[in-house]
Amino acid sequence: MARIRRRAMSGPVRIFVDGRPLAVPAGATVVAVVAAGNADLGAALADGRAHVTDGVGRPIEPDTIVFPGAIFRVVRSARRPASRSER
Repeated sequence: MARIRRRAMSGPVRIFVDGRPLAVPAGATVVAVVAAGNADLGAALADGRAHVTDGVGRPIEPDTIVFPGAIFRVVRSARRPASRSER
């Protein structure tokens, strides 16, 4: 039986943020990708005025490492949570 070797990804990873395709560095976090594309939205995500969901609406932590084909949506909130533990 042949062995398949897997190497760690080092090139760009194709993901989607708010419907926009992006090629981002392997190992990047969701918050870093969002902040690089939109500083205001990245700040809102970092301070709790926004949150991230996956392609079907499940909450995703901002420090999640992106993976090929991932779909993320950033949702702004009119309310500001007191702490991340309350989400």
